[in-house]
Amino acid sequence: MKQTFKFYKTASNRWYIDLPSYTGSVDDLEMVKGADTMLDKVADGKNECHLILSDQPFEGGDRITLLTDLTGSIGGGDYLMETYRGLSINQSMWICSVVIEVFDRVPSVIYVGYPDT
Repeated sequence: MKQTFKFYKTASNRWYIDLPSYTGSVDDLEMVKGADTMLDKVADGKNECHLILSDQPFEGGDRITLLTDLTGSIGGGDYLMETYRGLSINQSMWICSVVIEVFDRVPSVIYVGYPDT
């Protein structure tokens, strides 16, 4: 699966993934604990950005690697994004259970690309 997703930042500086088909609480879609920091970097001062996400490698995609699967506790997983656009950043992040909405599982690697550039 390779798909482009929109992320947006609210007036209260909170990042969310835009998943129109999601039927749960919008609170479940908030990006926190490092994912918000990564989105600030990608958005570069803007209040929205798009990311290409895939569970398969693709040219120009950076890797986000699963460190700990948290399905049995808080959900989702702790991940490490080693590079951003090929440059070392070592950004740790928690990706909540919404990862299952996107990939139907907690993948061991998520590949991310940047269509806005």
